[in-house]
Amino acid sequence: MANLLYLTHRIPYPPNKGDKIRSFHWLKHFASRHQVYLGTFIDDPRDWRHAEAVKKYSRDALILNLPRRWATLKSLTGLLRDRPLTLPYYANARMANWVRELADAGKIDAAFVFSSAMAQFVDPRWELPKIIDYVDVDSDKWRQYAASKPVWSRWIYRREGEKLLAYDRQVAKSFDLNLFVSPAEAELFKRLAPEATGKVDYVENGVDLEYFQGGREFSSPYHPGEQVFVFTGAMDYWANIDAVRWFADRVFPKLLQYHVEARFYIVGARPAEAVKALGRREGVVVTGAVEDIRPYLAHARLAVAPLRIARGIQNKVLEAWAMGKSVLATSMAMDGLDLGACFPGVERPGDGLQGRREPFPGGSPPPNPPPNGGRAREGGRERPSGHPPASYRASKTVGKQPLASSFSVEVADDPDVMADLAIRALTERDFLPRYSAGNRRFVEMRYSWERHLERLDTLLDVL
Repeated sequence: MANLLYLTHRIPYPPNKGDKIRSFHWLKHFASRHQVYLGTFIDDPRDWRHAEAVKKYSRDALILNLPRRWATLKSLTGLLRDRPLTLPYYANARMANWVRELADAGKIDAAFVFSSAMAQFVDPRWELPKIIDYVDVDSDKWRQYAASKPVWSRWIYRREGEKLLAYDRQVAKSFDLNLFVSPAEAELFKRLAPEATGKVDYVENGVDLEYFQGGREFSSPYHPGEQVFVFTGAMDYWANIDAVRWFADRVFPKLLQYHVEARFYIVGARPAEAVKALGRREGVVVTGAVEDIRPYLAHARLAVAPLRIARGIQNKVLEAWAMGKSVLATSMAMDGLDLGACFPGVERPGDGLQGRREPFPGGSPPPNPPPNGGRAREGGRERPSGHPPASYRASKTVGKQPLASSFSVEVADDPDVMADLAIRALTERDFLPRYSAGNRRFVEMRYSWERHLERLDTLLDVL
C-alpha cells in the first residue's frame, strides 16, 4: 500500500456527469489499495454537501472553493504570460503549498493527476511515479469550439487549443504515464506529441451495470401518449448545448410535424439560458436537474446523442445502452467507442459505418404529415446517395454466445436523415426497439468498470 497523491480539478462526487464518473471510480479504487491524499476544487456551491462523502475515501483531503466568475477573470492573466488560460483558472497558492508540504514531509510515494490543469501542482523533479489522466485531448476540443463560435471570438479558442497542446506536451515529457479515455484519444495524442509516444496509453470508461438496468420498474415521468426522444447530460456544457440546439432546430420540427405526440426532453442540471429558451418551443421540455435519469431513459422511445463537438467516450451513450435503450446519434458521439466489438472490421464510425445507404422501407416518409399525425404512407423514394447510412445491424459470436443479433444504434450527421430515422422508429416497432438486449449485452461485455480497473492496475503496477 502506497501513499498516493490524487489531484482532480473538480470534486469527484457525486458520479453524475462525465468527468466525475471517471474520477470517482479512480478514487474509490485507489482507496481500496492505497492511502489517498486528495486535492480538489468545488466550482458548484451545491457540491459542498458532498465534501464529507469524498473525505471518507482519503487519509487527508484539501477541498477548496473555486468561484467560477473569479476563476474566469483570473484566467485572463494567461494572455499576458503566453500560457493557456486553463492554468491560471485553476492556479491556487493554498493547493500548491499543501502539495509541497506533503512532498517535503515524505508522505507521497506516487502522484496521480486527473486533468492536465492539475499538473501545475506536481514538481517534475520528483523522483517518484507520476501518472496523469488527460481523459480527452482537450486541446483538440478547443479547436472544435473555435469552428462553431462567432468569428470575433474564434481566435481565443484557437489560441487556447494551441497553448494547451504545447503545455500538455511539456507535461507528458515529465510524467511516467499519460492516460486517455480511449485508443482513439491516445493515438491522436501520439500524433500530436510524438516525443511522448512510449509513455502514452489508455483506460476506457465503464458503466455501473447494477445501477443502470432497464428491466427494473420505473414510474414514467412522461405524459401518456408522448413519444419521447431524450437527451441527457450537464446542460451548462457547450458541446451539449450545441447538440440540443442543433437537434431542436434541424431535426425535431420534422418529427413534430409528422407526429403530434413527439416530444424532445432535455434532461440535465444547470441548463444554460440558450437551453431554457428551447423549452418555450412546442414539444420541447427542459427538465433541469432530476433526482434520477433512469426513468427518463427507460420510458423514452429513443435516447439521442446529436453531438457535433466531442472527444473520447460519451457516458450518455454507454448509460443508455446499459439500460437497453436504442440510440440515435451523430458520428462524433460514437467516436472513441469500440464498435469493432459489434461490427467486425470497423473501429470507428468513419472507418466503415458511414457511407452505406438503404431506402426507407416502403419509401421515405411523406413530405407532408398524414392527417392523423401517425404512420407514413408508402411510396418509393430512395434516400439520396452520399447521406449517412440508415441502419447498422450486425451479429458477432463471442465463444458460443451471440453478442447482438440486433445491435440497435443509428448514426447520421445529416439532419434530414436523422429525422427520417427517428420517424421510422415511430412507425416500426422493431426498428430501434424500445428495449435492446443486444445493447445491454454489448456494454456488459465491453464496458464494465471491473474490466477497465484491471487494466489500470496492470499499467500502474509496472511503474
